[in-house]
Amino acid sequence: MKKIGFLSFGHWTPSPHSATRSAADVLTQSIELAVAAEELGADGAYVRVHHYARQLASPFPLLAAMGARTKSIELGTAVIDMRYENPFYMVEDAGAADLISGGRLQLGLSRGSPEQVIDGWRHFGHEPVAGETDAEMGRRHAQVFHQLLKGEGFAQPNPRPMFPNPPGLLRLEPHSEGLRDRIWWGAGSNATAVWAAKQGMNLQSSTLKDDETGEAFHIQQAKQIRAYREAWKEAGHARTPRVSVSRSIFPLLDDRDREYFGRGAKEQDQVGFIDERTRAIFGRGYTGEPEKLIEQLRGDEGIAEADTLLLTIPNQLGVDYCAHVIEGVLKQVAPALGWR
Repeated sequence: MKKIGFLSFGHWTPSPHSATRSAADVLTQSIELAVAAEELGADGAYVRVHHYARQLASPFPLLAAMGARTKSIELGTAVIDMRYENPFYMVEDAGAADLISGGRLQLGLSRGSPEQVIDGWRHFGHEPVAGETDAEMGRRHAQVFHQLLKGEGFAQPNPRPMFPNPPGLLRLEPHSEGLRDRIWWGAGSNATAVWAAKQGMNLQSSTLKDDETGEAFHIQQAKQIRAYREAWKEAGHARTPRVSVSRSIFPLLDDRDREYFGRGAKEQDQVGFIDERTRAIFGRGYTGEPEKLIEQLRGDEGIAEADTLLLTIPNQLGVDYCAHVIEGVLKQVAPALGWR
């Protein structure tokens, strides 16, 4: 059994061929898709955060709105680039959105990836300290955020406050109990997966990771997940961690599917460089008749190791079509694989 949700990058473009022609379109349709996915029995509605791009960028107003319109579906990010975040303000935003949803947030964080502009986090007021890389700054912000979510007091109260204070040091409010256990780290390498385990964060592994062995993507991902779980065990955490992977999976069920995806997805892994030093491997997509998909997905070791599967959806094709894709996986593919 697996939790199955969708992951939207929230693309929009002012094109007559797009169902999301504005930021307003993609925001409102993201809410509508969360409602539709919940009605279909999906477990999660996740969004990606990209700055300086015609995509979803500010997650907490959206997550709060999704939480107000839904009742049971998990609401998350995959991922928030922590180089851009003030962890103190983020604790307040996350706490408010989690309380509105009744404790359903699942927040995926990361140190970030190449963005639309050079050092865009500098415009947000963030600078690495001396001797620190921007990736290390992102991990530091994440550690501060994760620590603050404990809800422990740390700030000295004013002796003459405007309103009465509770006794002792003050914490950030609103505090949402349990949110700290629902923080995930988007790891692009085996080492950062181990780091996340030591921190006590859940693991998100996408369709992109460092090419560390030259093996097929799904094999490398499975090894990354096993290394994470071993590190978690060694760290002695009390709870059982969660692990998600994301995939592009498109069952061909009708003429629309064949028109959009009938020529096949990238059915082989792709290798490239995400910066001057980092060789990365991009996992393949899956497209075909349900019987074909079932056989192919049986051999995906990365999915087998995870408890949560996030389906990347083509959000510019509109809510109805994305719901159709999600329903196809839930009803035509997942049961035969034991995921439902």
